[in-house]
Amino acid sequence: MNLKVALLQLLPGKGLTEQTMIGKKACEQAKAMGAHIALFPEMWSSGYYIPQDEKAVNELSVSVKDDFVHGFRALAADLEMAIGITFLERHEPRPLNSSFFLTEKGRKCFIILRYTPVHLLMRRCCQRAKTFMWRIWMLEKT
Repeated sequence: MNLKVALLQLLPGKGLTEQTMIGKKACEQAKAMGAHIALFPEMWSSGYYIPQDEKAVNELSVSVKDDFVHGFRALAADLEMAIGITFLERHEPRPLNSSFFLTEKGRKCFIILRYTPVHLLMRRCCQRAKTFMWRIWMLEKT
């Protein structure tokens, strides 16, 4: 079996709703072209737009329980394909740049990999990163 991976190179929309619509359409097109996996660009939820105001950054962040993540979980199950979704994850004390690898099994979708490069870039808000560290969590079911 040949494994086909769609590297989605997409232009960002205006806001989370448009990002979701663009992303879902791209996954559907990738599936139609025979892809088994669709991978999003980094920070897809915000198109890598990061305001300089800490409150605005927090407002852009997405919870793991929000419709954005659940929508892509449902899509992975519907399309019977794996999706690597990326987003600005709501987290304390500051949001994280997260990636979830979603895969379907028997009409259900599981997060099988959570990858979060933790950029230590926010003394006050969004200054350039001087250091960073990597964390990878393997999750069985969520």
